[in-house]
Amino acid sequence: MKIIQTDLLCVGAGLAGERVAIEAADNGFSVICLSIVPARRSHSSAAQGGMQAALGNSAMGEGDSPDVHFADTVKGSDWGCDQEVARLFVDAAPIAMRQMAFWGVPWNRVVPGEQTYYKGGKPFTAFEKPENEGLIHSRNFGGTAKWRTCYTSDGTGHCVLYTLDNRAAQMGVSVIDKVEAIALIHDGDTCMGVIARCLKTGELTAYLAKATLIATGGFGRIYRESTNAVICDGGGLITALDTGVVPLGNMEAVQFHPTGIVPTDILVTEGCRGDGGTLLDKNEYRFMPDYEPDKAELASRDVVSRRMTEHMRKGLGVPSPYGDHLWLDIRHLGEAHIRTKLREVDEICQSFLGVDPVYQLIPVRPTQHYSMGGVRTNKDGAAYGLKGLFSAGESACWDMHGFNRLGGNSLAETVVAGMIIGGKIVEFLKGSETVIKTASVRDAMDKQNARIADLVACKNGSENPYTVRNAMFDSIMKGAGIFRNGKDLETCVAELQEILGRARRVGLRSNGKGANPELTMALKIEGMVKLALCVAYGALKRTESRGAHTREDFPERNDRDWLTRTLATWADGADLPTLNYEPATHVFEMPPGDRGYGGGKIIPMNG
Repeated sequence: MKIIQTDLLCVGAGLAGERVAIEAADNGFSVICLSIVPARRSHSSAAQGGMQAALGNSAMGEGDSPDVHFADTVKGSDWGCDQEVARLFVDAAPIAMRQMAFWGVPWNRVVPGEQTYYKGGKPFTAFEKPENEGLIHSRNFGGTAKWRTCYTSDGTGHCVLYTLDNRAAQMGVSVIDKVEAIALIHDGDTCMGVIARCLKTGELTAYLAKATLIATGGFGRIYRESTNAVICDGGGLITALDTGVVPLGNMEAVQFHPTGIVPTDILVTEGCRGDGGTLLDKNEYRFMPDYEPDKAELASRDVVSRRMTEHMRKGLGVPSPYGDHLWLDIRHLGEAHIRTKLREVDEICQSFLGVDPVYQLIPVRPTQHYSMGGVRTNKDGAAYGLKGLFSAGESACWDMHGFNRLGGNSLAETVVAGMIIGGKIVEFLKGSETVIKTASVRDAMDKQNARIADLVACKNGSENPYTVRNAMFDSIMKGAGIFRNGKDLETCVAELQEILGRARRVGLRSNGKGANPELTMALKIEGMVKLALCVAYGALKRTESRGAHTREDFPERNDRDWLTRTLATWADGADLPTLNYEPATHVFEMPPGDRGYGGGKIIPMNG
């Protein structure tokens, strides 16, 4: 058995994983990051628009503060977030953005004098103060009272990830890529590391650590239409769920982004609408002000996605061979703006659509984009259920997003949570020692070797893992999309239970050796279907509408009965997750109220 030992093991080398790794390495601890892809190809690099932090440097951000950011975040979450965590986040975000600048992130900067901006497609001028020259600039994003999204054109994730990867290398962090964690090593009480499989050779290795971090991103690839990269299939969450003791939080809270391009579903940033882009229907009519007079295109993402879907249901979508869509119009922003501040959008449109956004409309529709749910942790990032296990970033339910996260908050969360949770992991590493139980390591390795042998021998059946995945796609897209109802969710859950049985009967057509994507899929398909069931079953049981979870048969937000967080665990051999609930927050700095957009009836806590 091959064994490698370290102080901190980060499963994932995107922004959250590397930021935690840097904090630990800076305090003298050895760190290994495992990654499916080279670190700089992590999905963090695809993030475009920016990171929210209340700096208040620009004219349209004047008067901003962490308190205003906090209010926006809680409203955005539809009061589903942990307000103590939201407060930690907003207070630390300005520090983290300046730290990123110190480490080399080339933020767009304030240029003094009269500047032309756009709002709702219309130009206006604002005076940028001379004393703010060279400070970090910000753009407008949905659901915010102030312009606070720090950005580097529309390549923010790319720039920050490259900067952090350089910093990690300077600090001596070891990044091992083309490796996938397939199981946690634990004894039911303490996590001791992971069993990981080399994607080039198929070799299994036991990585042992005093502290283990899950930072594998979201699970969007349980949906067919998603802006997520193919690596975002919930691998880290599957390893946690398989323990039977680590719960996943708020899995029914799945965000659909308003502007995935048609037909590829590649994201075009919210920065397009933040910079003044508008949404048009088949008649090239701007419809969002009719639904949301105050916020229009810059209501929160859950609201804009619902309004777009409602509008298409009225027959006002643009017909296409790939289904109805709507138009995103950024032509009025001008060539200079589009070719510089929206250059990635420009390249995506020209490369994947043959559309020049300077002169042509962009076909868009709501597409699965972000997972508010994930490994449930406390405010220190420590996972429920197992000592020594932590999680950060999109893979975690920390939980500052509740049932809808604001654009720019999640990208900021990666480095802010990485800084905060990294510090808590350092405290953990300084204050405790983990006893590695060789029996637990051996048992975990033997179990994974046996799984692989059974798949190669088709011991349990010969179902094709890709056929099973396609069946999962069909079911969850119908039952757990933007709009949900009891009948469709009951059908979805029943179908997914049948699909889970098929996933347990998967077998290989290949020999399973070497670089083998069929084996990679076969090893995780059962876990992916379990994640889909956590989403669908949680959505079925939550009989209210809150944020991105919209029940057509229960349209009210019910604070009396459902101001809670769902906790899903999975017992060995079970066909459904066990659902428990905890209060959404123990600290009400901001009592539940109206969001100011989105409409809808609210059943109050004392109703």
